[in-house]
Amino acid sequence: MKSFKNVLLLGTGPTALQLGLNFKKALSSRVGFAGRTSVRSEKFFASLAEHGHLVQVAVQNRKHEKMQGQFIVDDVFFQYEEVVGTWDTLILAVTTDAYLDVLTALHKNTLKDVKTVILISPTLGSNYLVHHYMKQFNAQVEVISLSTYFGDTRWVSSYPSNQVLTTAVKKKVYLGSTNSSSEAVEKLVNLYKRLNLTIEVMKTPIEAETRNISLYVHPPLFMNEVSLSYIFKKEKHQKYVYKMYPEGPITPSLIKNMLNQWKEIMSIISKLNVKQMNLLKFMTEDNYPVRRESLSLDNIERFSELDSIHQEYLLYVRYASLLVDPFSEPDEHGRYFDFSAVPLRTVFMNKEQKFDIPRMPKEDYYRLKMIQAIARYVECDCPTIDQFLKAYKEKVKAFSKAYEDIKLSSAFSNLAFENDIKMIYQELDKQIVKQ
Repeated sequence: MKSFKNVLLLGTGPTALQLGLNFKKALSSRVGFAGRTSVRSEKFFASLAEHGHLVQVAVQNRKHEKMQGQFIVDDVFFQYEEVVGTWDTLILAVTTDAYLDVLTALHKNTLKDVKTVILISPTLGSNYLVHHYMKQFNAQVEVISLSTYFGDTRWVSSYPSNQVLTTAVKKKVYLGSTNSSSEAVEKLVNLYKRLNLTIEVMKTPIEAETRNISLYVHPPLFMNEVSLSYIFKKEKHQKYVYKMYPEGPITPSLIKNMLNQWKEIMSIISKLNVKQMNLLKFMTEDNYPVRRESLSLDNIERFSELDSIHQEYLLYVRYASLLVDPFSEPDEHGRYFDFSAVPLRTVFMNKEQKFDIPRMPKEDYYRLKMIQAIARYVECDCPTIDQFLKAYKEKVKAFSKAYEDIKLSSAFSNLAFENDIKMIYQELDKQIVKQ
């Protein structure tokens, strides 16, 4: 059967719009969008209706012009429960912690027709989870994990609409499928190549899932005292994710925790026969580069072989080198773009008038929870990961107690994810039997 004939994007953020254009433009797919009720999705759907279902994608850099264009959305569903029709492909362009919630909201008859599911930015074990759930509807379903979304796409205005802007594109994206070779993988690789993206096909989905930089940097950056105190309203002065203390959380001890967490994840994946990864090389080659004056190629290449204190030093230098964008054009005063000034967000009031936790660190907690579960399964100690999860959980509970008279979202109570972990374990059991 022809792959990507009917593609349903699950999610209504900027990423989904860019992906919709890619499939419409390169593969002439029938493209639909489905979402859930929220203030943001309502604005998006209203703008889409106002402009006759037209989506417009612009790019900031001329070298990414293949990413730009416009198309008419074929089908729109305001709720996941409202999805009807035949869709051979589902693209999960939602946060990792929402995968199961979104899939269980779809009608079973819809899921029976699905041949391919694509996970845009999964965590370790997401493919196991989704594959386990989807197999009950189609035993031959193919689940493809991408390491991460290929770019940085945002609304043209400060609010959701039918227009988005892609401001940056990653150098490389990794892909892993439940099928060792397939028409879907071949078409995806060709699609990405047409967009001038480098894509590497890995042996397994979980190997692709290990190539998401967020797994390695978000927990130490968000699950520390400085960040958590600000996120949960204990500190009033604005803090910035990538700045040095006291403007942000980055200290030598944070860098040490980042290094230790990377080592723990490498130990976990080695038990699953997954290839190891040079953290500093991954940071500088696949993500944000720094100037050679700051980090030499020799230090980057030899990073995994160095002693811990040398590794900590190099990671600290890397973050210090990105306080400004080292490749931006300086202004008339010689000032470079303030690259690190990404503000931390605090808990906020959602549409249901309940306090909610920002995506970062809420999604990162979920991601790390799945990694911890896999560590337990392969009997691998992970004290740094345990420490991050404990710090987050304690702040959530303290906030819940302090605001017990105010309504709180499920993010404050749903911290175990036992059902997701159970499904991942069941798939891991089968993998072990195969080996």
